[in-house]
Amino acid sequence: MKPFRLCILLLLVGCVSPMKPGRPSATASLHSKGGENTAGLKVAAKKEAGKMPAAQSRQQLERPWLGPEYWSNPLQDWRLRNGRIECISTGKNRNVHLLTRRLGSQKGDLTMSVRIGTLDGRPLKGTRGTAGFRIGIRSPLGDYRSSLIKGGGLNVGITTAGRLLIGNIAQTQTRATLADLKGNAVELRLKAEPSGDGYRIVLSAHNPATGAVLGRAVRDGIAAERLVGNLAIVSNYGPVQARRGQRTQGGGAAARFWFSDWKVSGSKVETHEDRKFGPILFAAHTLSRGVLKMTAQMPPIGANESQTVRLEIRTDGEWNTVGREQIDPLSRTATFRVEKWDASRNVPYRLVYALTDRSGRTRDHFWTGTVRRDPVNQETLVVAGFTGNTDAGFPNARLVENVGKIDPDVLVFTGDQLYESVGGYGIQRKPLEVATLDYLRKWYIFGWAFRDLMRDRPTLCLPDDHDVYQSNIWGEGGRPVSSMREHPRGGYVMNPVWVNAIQRMQTSHHPDPYDPTPIEQGITVYYGDMLYGGISFAVLEDRKFKSGPKGRVNTWQGRPDHITDPDFDPKSVDLPGLKLLGERQLKFLRDWAADWRGASMKIVCSQTIFANVANYHGFRQTYLVADLDANGWPQSGRNRALRELRRGFAFHLAGDQHLASIVHHGVDTWGDAIWSFCVPSIAAGYPRSWHPERKGKTGKNRKPGAPPYTGDFLDGLGNHISVNAVGNPASTLRKGVLDRLHDKASGFGIVRLNKKTRKITMECWRLMVDLDNPKPGDQFPGWPFTIDMEDNYARAARAHLPTLRVTGMTDPVVQVIDESNGEIVYTLRIRGRSYRPKVFKPGLYTVRVGDQDTGRMKKLSGLRAIKDNRETIEVRF
Repeated sequence: MKPFRLCILLLLVGCVSPMKPGRPSATASLHSKGGENTAGLKVAAKKEAGKMPAAQSRQQLERPWLGPEYWSNPLQDWRLRNGRIECISTGKNRNVHLLTRRLGSQKGDLTMSVRIGTLDGRPLKGTRGTAGFRIGIRSPLGDYRSSLIKGGGLNVGITTAGRLLIGNIAQTQTRATLADLKGNAVELRLKAEPSGDGYRIVLSAHNPATGAVLGRAVRDGIAAERLVGNLAIVSNYGPVQARRGQRTQGGGAAARFWFSDWKVSGSKVETHEDRKFGPILFAAHTLSRGVLKMTAQMPPIGANESQTVRLEIRTDGEWNTVGREQIDPLSRTATFRVEKWDASRNVPYRLVYALTDRSGRTRDHFWTGTVRRDPVNQETLVVAGFTGNTDAGFPNARLVENVGKIDPDVLVFTGDQLYESVGGYGIQRKPLEVATLDYLRKWYIFGWAFRDLMRDRPTLCLPDDHDVYQSNIWGEGGRPVSSMREHPRGGYVMNPVWVNAIQRMQTSHHPDPYDPTPIEQGITVYYGDMLYGGISFAVLEDRKFKSGPKGRVNTWQGRPDHITDPDFDPKSVDLPGLKLLGERQLKFLRDWAADWRGASMKIVCSQTIFANVANYHGFRQTYLVADLDANGWPQSGRNRALRELRRGFAFHLAGDQHLASIVHHGVDTWGDAIWSFCVPSIAAGYPRSWHPERKGKTGKNRKPGAPPYTGDFLDGLGNHISVNAVGNPASTLRKGVLDRLHDKASGFGIVRLNKKTRKITMECWRLMVDLDNPKPGDQFPGWPFTIDMEDNYARAARAHLPTLRVTGMTDPVVQVIDESNGEIVYTLRIRGRSYRPKVFKPGLYTVRVGDQDTGRMKKLSGLRAIKDNRETIEVRF
């Protein structure tokens, strides 16, 4: 049988014949006249497609995004222009991967060609640089997506001195010097064929106008495994340069290259049309109180292309448009808000964008999913929690698969969805547009990993410090700060317009904020609530208003946020005027804690916990007494927040610490406030751990047989904390990317909120587990762990009010008000029809009982608190 062959001409996007993903393909071409959908199949596009105006011909199509078939590194250094792919940077190792084609493990041949020229039109010999192909690109994980940012391959290209190379530019002995390289363009042709147990590669350079051979290089004995993986074109081989405009080794101006007519063929080439990425990259949504909000994340499209995305839902077998929204020009997002949403049923949806191809035609592309019905009648709501997403485990396939098996109802990403290092190439802080493109590629990596979970589930996403290119952030209400060196003074380093764009990417699909008034510099806010499945969620911005330590409290040498002196006085850093959540968020929490409309339980989501649990930091596990980045500081602000949260018996889900924990917080003593669950990092980078026993500290009230790091402690700032479980990293780390991440305590958290029993169960799953066959040790020590909702205000009662016996209503809301100051002591929805309210000081109290949703409330005033109260009051509805 003759081998299947593939022949594609890239950059002329049209239709592809149907092929099975992952198999060598029959002859196909990407330059036919029809359209293609995201699976690469022929489609009829008569209704929506149309001819491009003359000003938008294929030669005029210009944008940073090269198209759904490509992935460019980094995004801001490439553009589609003049019918070519152009690299506008002189930096090294700028590359573009072809997503839809890959070299398979089967024996076969490969033929590629591409035309290469200098972007400024100068003769090739007048510059210094290299360009050509990279083949067989694979990362240690082997996944094609991981290989885009972590992969290495075989370089096969040309230098501007006219030398052909096959292999490392510094080491290859297989190179030839061209006799004639006078023009500003050349055509490279590559041929790889089996030879014995390995492969033989022939590289030739040709005059692009005549086809005449200018030079030829041959290399034999290339191992077969080197020809398995991704395919890419490369501008300037070499190690990554994080900064733009650098010169290549040897001096002289570095070349900037364009590429055109990239052709790939051969029986070794596999087709994967399903791997296209875009134009609608992913989407996230929330559903609360009959309002759907959804954000479509787009790539940076061209100025002359459609700037509109449609949202359609399927009803009665037909697709109906329910919204059209403009794409934000900086964040590249389109956000929909649909009121009076039918939350009683599953609703299939699709986002629609009409993409212009290089033939000048437009055709609809889709991103599909389901807005699930509001599970208000479901007994248990399952929430998945995540934090700390380095790119080491991208695309996080094992974690995503395991989360999918649990099938949570809600996803909560508590911060550090990305880090500055994601994808390599460092970061670029300005100018504004380029800094945004730099960020978008990192954000796309996050979205690509989790988009199949997000498409069908409400998602909350809370940007933290690294999400806005800061190693830590004390927001100071939005004030500007000049540099990262000065950021501990408090404020935002990046342009506020850029910060707002990042918040649009991550939070514009959230329910409307409680108070949308921008803070200093016009930075927007997103704190507010979501009601879903009978659970009331509060979303906090616990870094945005927080005071910075530098110049205020740091009387020590070194980092102003790290305290290393074991004899320091915690009160010395808890000064008047320091803020944590700020007055606006405290008011929100006060109102939220008292509002139980439609809610059986409450959960607050924030970036980090209100304690200093991690006391060993970094790869050398340096001991820290206290870290002022955590929300254990400032202590007075921390206690104010806890007092508000416990009024609503709220459970706390957070992240950031790189260390999973279950902590029962205390204000005046141990256990008188809320419980928190800090989830583990998705892919842990900087390790932290909690080992107070190493400093001779023993937890009080530690349970028999429990680890020595559990029990009642005062953290380094004097805060009362009861540590019930901690997911410390392993003392030694295994080799291998995923095993190493597993040992560094990576994983995810699950919270199960049972509305019938009011029980809250926490699960903490390690990274490398198989949830089809769970076994002991798959969760971190101390998990699963269950508490009662009322444990979130476990403060000891000093007296009780009369027992309430309610008739005509089940599970009413009970609110207790101190008549001496008019302050709400707490509010909760009780189980059943009887409740004995506890209070914490003698006096007179008012109790409001009933249904907040309908306003059917009874008010009982002048109730006296008695230590051993045996009185009963009948409340009839």
